[in-house]
Amino acid sequence: MMSIGLSTKKFTVIIEDLVKSKRISYMDAVLHYCETHLLEPDQVTRYIDKSLKEKIQSNAEALNYLPKTSSISGL
Repeated sequence: MMSIGLSTKKFTVIIEDLVKSKRISYMDAVLHYCETHLLEPDQVTRYIDKSLKEKIQSNAEALNYLPKTSSISGL
């Protein structure tokens, strides 16, 4: 797999900035990053940390792209 020269932390910061500046979902931000840098989405999966993965999942559930996972309030 080809390296894109990023750390997981830097990639997360870039995606967070895209979400805030463009007011788009985390998934859309990842796809936007891939499009602008001529990358396939599978080339960036190694840079998606647990926190970013959870945000992508939450967005996908809110948009009904994924079934909602059960959660326990207070945790």
